[in-house]
Amino acid sequence: MSARILDGATLAATLREELRPRVAAFTARTGRPPGLGIILVGTHPPSEIYVRNKLKAASDIGCRADLLRLPDTASREQVVNAVRKLNESPAHDGILVQDPLPSQIGGSQAVFDVIDAAKDVDGFTPVSAGLLVQNRAVLAPCTPSGVIALLERSGIDIAGRHAVVIGRSDIVGKPMALLLLHRHATVTICHSKTADLPAITRQGDIVVAAVGRTAFVRPEYVKPGTTVIDVGINRVTDRSEVEALFPERSPRRADFEKRGAMVVGDVHPDVAEVAGALTPVPGGVGPLTIALLLRNTVTAAEHREP
Repeated sequence: MSARILDGATLAATLREELRPRVAAFTARTGRPPGLGIILVGTHPPSEIYVRNKLKAASDIGCRADLLRLPDTASREQVVNAVRKLNESPAHDGILVQDPLPSQIGGSQAVFDVIDAAKDVDGFTPVSAGLLVQNRAVLAPCTPSGVIALLERSGIDIAGRHAVVIGRSDIVGKPMALLLLHRHATVTICHSKTADLPAITRQGDIVVAAVGRTAFVRPEYVKPGTTVIDVGINRVTDRSEVEALFPERSPRRADFEKRGAMVVGDVHPDVAEVAGALTPVPGGVGPLTIALLLRNTVTAAEHREP
């Protein structure tokens, strides 16, 4: 058996196209497009790529997208002041602070806490988290929301299923569990202290891996036919690690030889022989994160100027 591949890239393109008429209608009604403000501190190379992709995607569907760039040496006060500037801006409906932040900031949450909850398109503020717990969130975290969109659009039932989430981060694990629970799944959250993890994950009809460890979920973690969602994005540069994961004639090996590095998920490639459905990395959950960011931005605009 080989798993059905859940194509997040194609769905992300569809979701972006579905936003175009909402953006056009909002712009015609208010005289301005929905606006997204992104704060980037420093020159972290992956963050540069992520931000560039977000700005381009927003612009492509007709949204305003602005970048506030701060130096590596920026203080927490400077970053907070940049957030407050966007809080007060009538042209910006969504605010995103690109993580990670430099160490002198003293943690991201102190900055996230300053974001106006009505503009919190990442869903990271305490207000947003509280509304999500009560199933009243207008703006839910983008990556877990993308997973839900992928499951629903792929015709995979959630209600009544046992969903196992591996990972308990505030960004993915916890909100993922809540979104599944709100759709009537029975949810188990696993983490680094979970005893006999494979025995628990094998109970899942849906398994979401969000641990940030290369190929952590192996075939013995999954019962036959399970839907496996791989949220991991892990950069691999060690040839021996690639050779251990992919057979000699695999296109992934050829890609590694060409680039000298590759991105892999938290799920071992051999899980494809056990699972009923599986998200690839890249091309699975990742593209949906940006699509849901745009949807949150448009939704925030519509709620601010109904």
